Amino acid sequence: MKKLSSRMAAAITNAFLICVVLAIGTVCFFPSAQAASRVQDRVYYKGNSENGVSLMFNVYWGTEEVRRILDILDGYEGKATFFLGGSWADDNTDCVKEIAVRGHEIGSHGYFHREHDKLNYEANYSEIKTSVNFLSLISGKQVVLFAPPSGAYNENTVTAAEKLGVKTVMWSKDTIDWRDKDAELCYRRAIKDAKGGDLVLMHPMPHTAEALPRILEYYRANGLKLITVSENIG
Repeated sequence: MKKLSSRMAAAITNAFLICVVLAIGTVCFFPSAQAASRVQDRVYYKGNSENGVSLMFNVYWGTEEVRRILDILDGYEGKATFFLGGSWADDNTDCVKEIAVRGHEIGSHGYFHREHDKLNYEANYSEIKTSVNFLSLISGKQVVLFAPPSGAYNENTVTAAEKLGVKTVMWSKDTIDWRDKDAELCYRRAIKDAKGGDLVLMHPMPHTAEALPRILEYYRANGLKLITVSENIG
């Protein structure tokens, strides 16, 4: 009996040791998954508003469509957030100023549309800082948000943005309007299961501007109001 008990105790001890070794191995050999989880916790994928929805326009092209979108938003007394590429803004300073004067929020979308997940800390810092400083200067308002191009970021990206006092923002709904040039698709994706706190990604495309009045009508009919990203996540 004693011999059997000793064997059982040894088996339990060995099993425990194996579990410990496996746990340590997971931490040692797969740290990237844990690190990614921690980074995602510092990135905004949705807002906190009960009935506010934020339209996010990422802009590296489409100046005329930006102006058309501004007119539509004015008609519905709604505010949006425009994440501007620095290189586009440099060629369209009047449009940048118009966005700000009309009361919309301006965020950074980088300067040269680089893949931030492939950049080291110094490169991330330089790219974000250059765009933030330039956009703040042109708009007359301090830029406090950054939306990484293509949604690509790493820990260096988020840490660099935080060092600059800037929040990294993603989205909860993606209209994918840059790829699927279809107003009906854009509309359906923007309204599907719409709720307060949504961050809706768009671009200045002709079909997006075409769909926008219907989207805004739907939000209004369902008790949702347009607010900026900062208001939503704040």
